[in-house]
Amino acid sequence: MTERTWGFAQDSTAAMSQTGSGVCLVTGVAGFIASHLAEALLAKGYFVIGVDSLNDYYSPLLKQENLCALLSSKAFIFHKKDLNDIPAGTLPAHIDYVFHFAGQPGVRSSWSTSFETYVASNILATQRLLELIVNCDVRRLIFASSSSIYGQASGSVPERAVPRPLSPYGATKLAAEALCLAYSSEYSLAVTILRYFTVYGPRQRPDMAIHRFLNAAITQTPIYIFGDGTQRRAFTYVDDVVDASVSAMSEPCHTSIYNISGGRPTTLNDCLAIIEEATGRRITRRFCGTQRGDPYETEADISEARRCLGYEPRVSLDLGIAREWEWLQTHLAGVVSS
Repeated sequence: MTERTWGFAQDSTAAMSQTGSGVCLVTGVAGFIASHLAEALLAKGYFVIGVDSLNDYYSPLLKQENLCALLSSKAFIFHKKDLNDIPAGTLPAHIDYVFHFAGQPGVRSSWSTSFETYVASNILATQRLLELIVNCDVRRLIFASSSSIYGQASGSVPERAVPRPLSPYGATKLAAEALCLAYSSEYSLAVTILRYFTVYGPRQRPDMAIHRFLNAAITQTPIYIFGDGTQRRAFTYVDDVVDASVSAMSEPCHTSIYNISGGRPTTLNDCLAIIEEATGRRITRRFCGTQRGDPYETEADISEARRCLGYEPRVSLDLGIAREWEWLQTHLAGVVSS
C-alpha cells in the first residue's frame, strides 16, 4: 500500500493546484463509513487528505483494502498516523471541511477493553484534532457520533432527548460531542454532529450484526443472538449515511445535531428472515443472554434532518441487505460456494 510521508504543507499546495472544489480532511478514512465518504467526496471534485492509524481492532488488511480505490486517485493523500501523534502546526493553513470518523468502536467490547483505549481514541484524539484545526480556516467540522449516546430510549428519540449512554463507548462518544460543542463556542468553529443509527452495507466491520449474519449464511455456521431476537434496530444503509454527511457540508446552522437513521426499526428476527430470503440459506440461531450496553430498541426521530439537511433514507433494509450480500460474494469469491 502506497502512503505519503508526513508533510501536510506539501499536501496543501498539491490540493490547491489539483482541485477547484476544496480540501477535505477525513479521519478514520480506512474505516467502513469513512472510506465510502471519501470516495463520494473525490467524485464531487474535492481533494481529500485521509488519516488513519490502521489499528488492530479488526484486521488492518481489511482497512487497507478499503483504501485501494482511494489510493488510485491523484486527489487523495493518505497518512498512517494516530491523531494523538500529529505534531502541532503541521496541518495545511486552509482546510475547507473536516470529517471526524476516527475512533474506537464497539458497544459490547468497551466493557471488556481497557477504558484508557476508548478515552485515548474517542476523547483525547478528538480534543487533539480540534486543537489542530482551529487555526486552519475550516468552514465546518462534521463529527460522526452514535445512537449509543442515548442509551435505552423509548420510542422515536429526538435530538433534544437527555443522553444516558449504557456503555463506556457511548459515554466517550458523548464526551467527544461535548468537546466539539465547546470548541465551537470558544473558536466560532461551525460544527455539525451526526448521530448515526446502526449503519450497515459493503465493507461493514466483521463484528457488526448484519455482516456476521451474512457470513453465517456463507459458512453455514450458527449465530448467537443476545436476547430473544425481538430487540429492534433502526438499520441505516451506508449510502444514506454518506448522503447525510455530504449534505451537512452546506448546513445553514452554525452548530447543529441530527439523528441519521434508515427509518422504522426492525427486529433482529425479521432482519434474519430478510437475510435468509436474500441468500436462500437457512441460518441456525442460538439464543443466549443479553449483553451489557445493548439497548433493547433504537428508533430515531429524523424530522430535523429532513427539514434542515433534506435528508431522506432511500435504501430499504431488503435492498441494502441484497447489496451487501452481493458485495460479500464478490469480495469472498474464493470462499462462497455456488
